[in-house]
Amino acid sequence: MPTHEIYMQRCIDLALLGIGKVSPNPMVGAVIVHNGKVIGEGYHQVYGQAHAEVNAVKTVLEKYDNAEELLRQSTIYVSLEPCAHYGKTPPCADLIIKHRIPHVVVGCRDPFAQVDGKGIERLQQAGIEVITGVLEEECRDLNKRFFTRVQHQRPYIILKWAQTANGYFAPEDGSQYWITGEESKKLVHRWRTEEDAVLVGKNTALADNPQLNVRYWQGRSPKRVVIDRELELSTELHLFDNSVETLVFNAVKFDVQGKTKYIQLEDFERFVPQYILFQLYLQDIQSVIIEGGAKTLNSFIEAGLWDEARIFTGEGMLAEGIKAPVCSGRIGETVNVGEDQLRIIYNK
Repeated sequence: MPTHEIYMQRCIDLALLGIGKVSPNPMVGAVIVHNGKVIGEGYHQVYGQAHAEVNAVKTVLEKYDNAEELLRQSTIYVSLEPCAHYGKTPPCADLIIKHRIPHVVVGCRDPFAQVDGKGIERLQQAGIEVITGVLEEECRDLNKRFFTRVQHQRPYIILKWAQTANGYFAPEDGSQYWITGEESKKLVHRWRTEEDAVLVGKNTALADNPQLNVRYWQGRSPKRVVIDRELELSTELHLFDNSVETLVFNAVKFDVQGKTKYIQLEDFERFVPQYILFQLYLQDIQSVIIEGGAKTLNSFIEAGLWDEARIFTGEGMLAEGIKAPVCSGRIGETVNVGEDQLRIIYNK
C-alpha cells in the first residue's frame, strides 16, 4: 500500500472512534507525519468540541519542545476536507495555515455548502500543497450518514429485522416471538449506540413493549421514534419512561410532555415515510435504525427510503405467520452471529 494510503487508513481508523458521539458532525481523523514518523494524531471526539486537526496539532505541541519547527516541515493527513467556516469551533484550515504546515493530504471533499472546496482553496491560496482523493471511496463511506443528510436532506436509514429460517417475521397474531440468540441481541444494542435514533411502529410497541435502549452494551441510548397515528399506545409503556427523548408521529396533536415530543402529520395517507424523515432531518437526526414491525419496514422499502438492510435469519421455524419484508440491492457481507446468520444489503 503506498505511503499516502497507509496514513489515510490510520485517519479512518481514528475517525471511527467517534462513532455515535459527534453527530450531526462528520467523523474525522487526522495524522501528522514528519520525515516518515507520525508525530501527532487526533480525531473528532465529541460534537461541539475540538476537530481532528486541532487534536492532532495539540498532541505535537504537548509532546515536542520544537513543535513549531516540526510542524513547518510536516504533512497533515485528514480524512475529510478541513473546514473553512466558523461553527462551534474556528476553521481548521486557518489552524493549518497558522502553524505553517506545508503539505496537506485530504481523503475527500466536504459536501457541506459552507465548506465544499473552500477549505482546500484557502489552504492553496496560503501556498500550501494540497493532495486530494486519497482513499476517497473509503473516506466517503466512513461518513455515509453525514453525506446522506447533507445531500438528501434526510437521515441515513438502516432497516433491521429478524426472520425465521422459512421467512416469517412474527406469529400471525403479532405476539412476541424471539427468533435470534443472545449474540445477535448484543450486536443490535451495539448498533444502537452508533446511530442517532431507533424507530418502531405502533404494533411493535404493543407486542414487545420495547425499551429500545442499550442494556447489553456500553454507550448512550439513541433517541426513540414511534409511529402511532391515533395515539392509541399507553403512556405506561417503556417508550414513555422519560429516560431518553422520544418522538411520536401522529395525526392528533403537537405537544411536549417531559422528554416525549408529539409531532403531528396532517396527511397520514400518503408520503408518510417522506414526512417522517424530513421531520427527523429538521431535528438534526443523522441516522435511524428502523426495527419494525413488518408494515413499517415495508412502507420505507416501498418508498425506496432506505440505505442498508441488516437481516438476521434464525434457525427456528414458524408454521405460519407474518411474512418477513423483502428488499433487493447490492449484497454486502454475510456472517454468522452465534447460531444466527446476518446478511447486509445496500440500496443501489
